Order: sequence, then C-alpha cells, then structure tokens
Amino acid sequence: MQRRRRAVPWAVLALWVAVLTVAAPFAGKLADVTRDRVTDYLPANADSTQVAKLQELLPGGETTELVLVYWRDSGLTAADRATAERQVRQIAGEHKLTGTPRGVPSKDGTTLLYSVSSNEPGDDEERRNELVDDIRETARSADGLSVEVGGPGAVTRDSKKVYDSLDGPLLYTTVAVVAILLILIYRSPVLWLIPLIVAGVADYLSMGVAYGLNQTFDLSISGAGTGIMTILVFGAGTDYALLIVSRYREELRRIERPYDAMKSALRSCGPAVIASSGTVAAGLLCLLAADLNSNRGMGPLGTVGVLCALIAMLSLLPALLVLLGRRVFWPLIPVFGSTPKQRRSLFSAMGSSAGRRPVAVLAAGAVALGALALGALNLPGDLKQEDAFVDRPESVSAMLTLADVYPESSSQPIAVMTPADRTEATLKVVTATEGVESAHIGRTGGGWTEVSVIASAPPQRGAETRTIESLRDTLDGSYVGGASAQQIDLEKTHARDQKVVVPIVLLSVLLILIVLLRSLVAPLMLVAAVVAVWGASLGIGGLMFGPLFGFEGTDPGLGLLSFVFLVALGVDYGIFLMHRMREESVGGAEPAEAALTALRTTGGVIASAGLVLAATFAVLMNMGLVSLVQLGFVIAIGVLLDTFLVRTYLVTSASVALGRKVWWPGPMSKAPDSRTPAREPVKV
Repeated sequence: MQRRRRAVPWAVLALWVAVLTVAAPFAGKLADVTRDRVTDYLPANADSTQVAKLQELLPGGETTELVLVYWRDSGLTAADRATAERQVRQIAGEHKLTGTPRGVPSKDGTTLLYSVSSNEPGDDEERRNELVDDIRETARSADGLSVEVGGPGAVTRDSKKVYDSLDGPLLYTTVAVVAILLILIYRSPVLWLIPLIVAGVADYLSMGVAYGLNQTFDLSISGAGTGIMTILVFGAGTDYALLIVSRYREELRRIERPYDAMKSALRSCGPAVIASSGTVAAGLLCLLAADLNSNRGMGPLGTVGVLCALIAMLSLLPALLVLLGRRVFWPLIPVFGSTPKQRRSLFSAMGSSAGRRPVAVLAAGAVALGALALGALNLPGDLKQEDAFVDRPESVSAMLTLADVYPESSSQPIAVMTPADRTEATLKVVTATEGVESAHIGRTGGGWTEVSVIASAPPQRGAETRTIESLRDTLDGSYVGGASAQQIDLEKTHARDQKVVVPIVLLSVLLILIVLLRSLVAPLMLVAAVVAVWGASLGIGGLMFGPLFGFEGTDPGLGLLSFVFLVALGVDYGIFLMHRMREESVGGAEPAEAALTALRTTGGVIASAGLVLAATFAVLMNMGLVSLVQLGFVIAIGVLLDTFLVRTYLVTSASVALGRKVWWPGPMSKAPDSRTPAREPVKV
C-alpha cells in the first residue's frame, strides 16, 4: 500500500510529461491558423462573404484596398503635391497595383486622396499585412505634410496588430493577476505557485487540442477565441483548484497520510467540480448553433479550455500536492488531529441576516437588480468600425479625415459581384440606384465581374446603409459586399444568433441542473438568478460605457457572448452552493439550517473563486479593442454581482423562504418520517 501511495503520483506526473510531449508540436502551430479578418467571422451564406470568395476567383485573387491621405491644415503646396506624387509612383513601382492611382483634391485644398488597390499578395493574409506595412513605410510625412494610410486593408492590419498583442500581454497579465490573488488567498510562499503551474500546463494542452480541432473539423480560430480560451483555463481552472485545495486542507487535519487525504478530498468535492465544469462546457457548446463563425468557433474553444483545466486540476494538481506533502502549506501547515480556529466569518453574518428576513432580503435584491438592468436602455448604438479601437489607429484617423474633408463622397468602395454575362445590365441598375455617386467595372474572371461602387454618403452611415440595402434588393443574382456591407452582415447575424442561441442555452443548462439537483424549483431559481445578473451587468455597462469610458457604440455581439458566459459560469457557482446544501439536507439538516451551513462553509471558497474569475476577465479591459473591453467589463461585473449578492443573499434567502419546496418535486421536498433517525451531515 505504501509503495502504491508513492507510485501513483509519480505515474500521473510521467503521464502528463508524455501528453505535453505529444501536444507541444501542435500547440506551437495554433497562431498559424488564427484568422481575424471580418470575412473569417461572417457566416458562409452572407452576401459579403460570397463577395470575398468570388474575388478570389478573379485575376490576382482578393484585393487589398487602401487609401492614402495627404493633408496640411494651411493648404497643400506645390511641393506637397509633388511629394505625394513621387511617393505614389514609388509605391506603384514596388508593388503590383490593379490600376493607376489618381489624386483627388478636396474642395478646400487641404487634402489629397489616392485610392490604391493591389492583388499582389493574393489570399495570403501575412503578405497582405506586409503590403500595408511597406506602403506605410513609403508614404511618409515630410516638412509639415501629414500622411495617413487608411482603407479596409489598413483597418484589417491595425486589427491584426491588436489581436497579435493578445498572445503575449494577455497571457502575462492573466498569470500576474492570478498569482497575486493566490498569494493573498493562500498566504503561502509556495502553495500559490502549484495551481498556477498546473493552469499553465492546461493552457498549453488546450492550444494543442484547439489546433487539432482546426485541422480535423476546420474549426474557426480567432484571436478573441484563443484569448477567451486562455482566460477560461486560468479562471475556471483556478476556481477548481481553490475548491480542491480547500477540501484537501480539511482532510489533512483528519487523515494522516497526504495520499489518503487527497483521495478523500477528491471523493467529496470531485463530483461538484465535474458537474460544474460539465455545465459550463454544455453552455458554451450551445454557441455551435450560431451562424457567425467567430461565435461558433468560440464555443468549442471555451469548452476545450474548461475541460483541459478540469483534467489538469483533477490529476496533475493532486499529484503535485501529494508529492510535496504538508509542507506545501507552510507557514499555515494543517496538522493532523488539529482543529481550525472557529471564527465568525463574513458569510456567517450575511447568512444570518438572510435567514432572519429572507423574503425582505429577496425582494430588496430583486428590486436592486431590476433597477440596474434599466441601465441597459442607455447602451450606445451599434459599434462602427471607426469606433472599434480603444486608441485610434492610423487607419481610423484617415477614415475620419476623409469623412470630414470629403463629406459628399465615400472613400470606401462597395463591391458588387455579378455574373459576367450581366455586367452591363448590372452597371446600369447600379448607377441608377439612389445614393450611388459613381461605379466602374473592375476585374473579370471565373465567370464573374467586380463592379466597384462609390456611395455619396460617408462609410457606415444611415444613408450608405440604405444604398447597400437598395442594391441588394434590386440586383437579383448578384452579391453586394465590401467593408460597410460586412459590418451590416455582422450586425444582422449577431441579432439572429442571439434569438437562436439564448433559448438553447437556457434550456440546456436548465435540463442539466434538473438532472444534477433532482429538482425543478432549485434549477429554475438558479437560472432566474443568473439571467437577472446578466441584465444588471448590461445595465451597469450602459451607465458606464458612454459617460465613463467614452465609447461611441456597443459591440453587437456583447449581449449574446456575455449571456452565454455569465449563465454558464454563474450556474457553476450555484452548483457548488446547492450541492453542499443538498448534502446537508440529506444528512438530516432542516432546510434553513442546510442553506445557512452551505453558505458558511462554501462562501469563502466561492468568493475567492469569484474574485479570481472576475479578475481574469477584467484583463480583457486592458486590450486595444472596444469589443473586448466591453465583454471583459460586463462579465467581470456580472461575476462579482453573482458572487457577493446573488449567491450569498438572494439564493440563500430564496432557499430559506422556500424550505423543502426548493427540492420539489423530488423526495427531499417531503417532510422526513419522524421515526427515521437523522444522519450526520455530509461534508463537501
């Protein structure tokens, strides 16, 4: 037996070394298959996606559209125009352009615009980004003449820079935040490092698995998706570690040998950890019902992160803790046979107040959440491309300059792909459409012709949107795309996904909770609680985004993604609490006593886990895209609300008020036979 105690942890450690050896070559390739173009996010049946695919059939493949903006506040001089002309000729000489760029002066004489397009890089995303960098290197400011490179290609390049920054800063910041919190929670110079190392191993494994899914099932991998996967590995993984370590510490006081203590700890809390992670995974997988590629890909990626964290925390973490023995807890080493000091904790006080007036506490909390949810009415409208960055990049600055100086014309072409035999007829319909300033035939190939359309309204304004919709309504058999059309398709698809995915998430999570808790009332209570948290979190966002952060719009995917994550993760904590409450009830405790005991014994762990999870999602607020900042803010606020208000006060108060009815219609909802002796409560 003693030999087995020593052999099992070492065997687990050896197995993980073997697994990481196999995963290493694949994990390193994940960045190579990450795609962050708008067309990589859109569904396959969207008009703008069809345009992008058909453009690949044209000579040279997909075109990179850029705009060079030369300007001087006091007015352009002859030397300025000569400088601009020389730089544009150099660009044309160094790169294969689809046409000869012509300068278009503004009416006030301050600005000169050159439209530059190239299909030289074809469909190679990395080479398209290099093209933008090369042109920016050539188009330089000189002697007071300012130059900006904008257009769809430049916006894509600037977005890629932000997503590239996620790989390093996001990981380092997440690790640092989790490390600081673990040090504060454990108050040990060593213990905090073990869960952190295990989470890092799980993250590396998840990268290898994600690459395998991409190669096997063509799973869409985005920068945002891999970032969320990393956050879930560290956030959810650390939560599971907190629960396991807490239970292991208890068992070390009761059981002499660490191996036996860990077996007892996993036997007690393992089912709750598995159930909660399974619920999170199931909720995230509901995103497979989404049309948007980025949403559909984020579901499996998040699931991979959660499951890799679960496996690592249930195997590698226990093995390391057993091998290190009791000394890993130094200086607060749990001594065998000792009893921890009994202190009146914050959660005991909160439970007492909830237990005295449960209905009043429940009503007050519900009113507070409802009032906060009203703030969602103040959320700004859909986020425009020009407002998508936290710090304005060169591409957006160029776009705003053009909108200000050329208000009568769009600088962003609308692409119409039409069958080659209908080219002339399509051109006539396009030029006759209201809101179209000009149109000309582009390339022809593969049986299709590209018609480049210039609208008379600035990009992503109501007038341009109406023009695009008119073109789509009148052009039968043709496709209308381009940067502005892509944004329209994104917004429509987000709206569709929210209507479809939200009910699926609610139904699937509810069914899982019914099976786990063997009750109907308790699952309904938990689901209602997390939905209320979601509404309140969006409401706080509505009160903060415009006035405090200065955001001009709301990412159209915020509602759906925040809902999925908050429901899945919120129910995760609910399972911890209700599982303990059920165990206390099975042990013979009265309903009110079971609820208060569950809060007192699990409140500290849930609070620590909530702080870690909120902090990891808050890391997204340090990224350069407004969509990520908004998502991180709403989820972090939601987790904190869920941890310190809903789980502590509202769920506990509702459980006390409902009594045995919380377990209806299961057998626990009925009063026990007075002749049956009560059993000792089972600790979890």
